[in-house]
Amino acid sequence: MTEKEALIALNMLPGIGALRLEALLSHFTTPSNILEASVEELETVNGIGSSLASKVADWKNTVLLEKELDLIEKGGVKVITKLDSEYPAILKEIYDPPICLYVRGILPDLNNASLAVVGSRRMSNYGRKCAAHFAQSAAYADWTVVSGLAYGIDAAAHQACLDASGRTVAVLGSGLARVQPQDHLPLARAIIENGALLSEFPMEFSGNRQSFPRRNRIISGLSRAVLVVEAGLNSGALITAESASEQNRELFAVPGPIDQPQSQGCNRLIKDNKAKLAESFDDILAEFEYLPGMKQPELFDENPETENETPSVAAQSFTPDESKIIDALSAGKMSLDEISTKTALPVGKLLSLLMKLEMAKAINQIPGKIFSLK
Repeated sequence: MTEKEALIALNMLPGIGALRLEALLSHFTTPSNILEASVEELETVNGIGSSLASKVADWKNTVLLEKELDLIEKGGVKVITKLDSEYPAILKEIYDPPICLYVRGILPDLNNASLAVVGSRRMSNYGRKCAAHFAQSAAYADWTVVSGLAYGIDAAAHQACLDASGRTVAVLGSGLARVQPQDHLPLARAIIENGALLSEFPMEFSGNRQSFPRRNRIISGLSRAVLVVEAGLNSGALITAESASEQNRELFAVPGPIDQPQSQGCNRLIKDNKAKLAESFDDILAEFEYLPGMKQPELFDENPETENETPSVAAQSFTPDESKIIDALSAGKMSLDEISTKTALPVGKLLSLLMKLEMAKAINQIPGKIFSLK
């Protein structure tokens, strides 16, 4: 048995979480040593009572490890454990990081530009538009969008990110062989192609009333910022908001109409100064502008000696694709389609570049997706 397989087995045992695993490892050194220990040896570890010690010592009679490993292989799933270098550093920052991450797809680098978008399952049309706006803006700015694949705001955020050719990660409250809700299987397949499905639970775990709120700590834990789009006063999205605060993540909320139940949770977060008001993605970017790895692109040479140089020389500080856009717009205002035709850039990539140029105050956007040079 490999150490990874031993961790998978331990993860399948009820009662073994991050803190108890840490205590066991401090005593037995390796996961395989834990599974080989006797009841008497296990009971000497702080926090491991006789009942749990018996379950761990008897793991071969309760954990179907070979079946689990077979499901992992057949499902095209990769398991990343806390002992692996690929385990997201950002997730190690939280109080109780998962022992195992079951991943289907390609897990993006989440350590810098990652935004969780969460909200009500019973979203309004206003909430859907807001979720789509923020998710698309995040995608255009090269951020990864994280959510939970649930009905409502979660699904709207995932879909909008995919529509913008962005990266998105869905954190499930069930195992990867039991994707829920089943209605979102097509969306889940699309996410696998442009990001990843992720779960801490064994493959065939069907989820329960505890597992879905529990996965919320992973959604916030994987994200530098958490945005609540719509949430009632008893919404599960507020559990994610609470986790975000405990994990020292930046928390934002979209204000909503005061007469709508879906707005009450967001408005309360803002009113109580627990979340910053977010009217556009720029409000989120402003909080990260000066953090390492998060500074907005500097497209112009700020050396005073070059202030009076001609635009063609200044354009040399652009990337080649950005220069194509600048050259195209030098002829005057253009629509998105016109710029795409002129530059031969794919629309998804073009939108991302246009947003970066706009944030850098190199270009203007006017209603109708018309762009011009500053």
